Amino acid sequence: MVKKVVVGADDLYQCAKALVEYLREKGYQVEAVGSLKTGKPEPWPTVAYEVAMSVARGEAQWGVVICYTGTGVSIVANKIYGIRAALCNDPQTARGARLWNDANVLAMSGRLVTDILAREIVDAWISVESPDPSELDNIEKLKEIDRTHRKT
Repeated sequence: MVKKVVVGADDLYQCAKALVEYLREKGYQVEAVGSLKTGKPEPWPTVAYEVAMSVARGEAQWGVVICYTGTGVSIVANKIYGIRAALCNDPQTARGARLWNDANVLAMSGRLVTDILAREIVDAWISVESPDPSELDNIEKLKEIDRTHRKT
């Protein structure tokens, strides 16, 4: 089964372009959104929303969002029901986000993350196949909070 990932950036950061290529080399079907699709700067809230909605609807297994700091896109993505976005600018944080938080959207800084570091971060992210069993109760509590505060 081909794994689908959606990757969005508000500008043409080197790490974002390299990441799309790297994921394709690893056999992922990559949907590029935002500046990666249009070739010009796009509003970071729009990019993050599009990526998060794709993941929330099950159109992609997980997503990546990139803006100058990574903060704005992570905030927007986390507004979407079912999304657990984590700002990860190093491999260990990315691994932990998957392992302990079951994160499904990876946020990164286009300013801080190099193309080489982006590959290391993604490798750490995909190295985790399932959450740490000792964290399942906490992850369920997180999902319950999400359900409780979901706007209808």
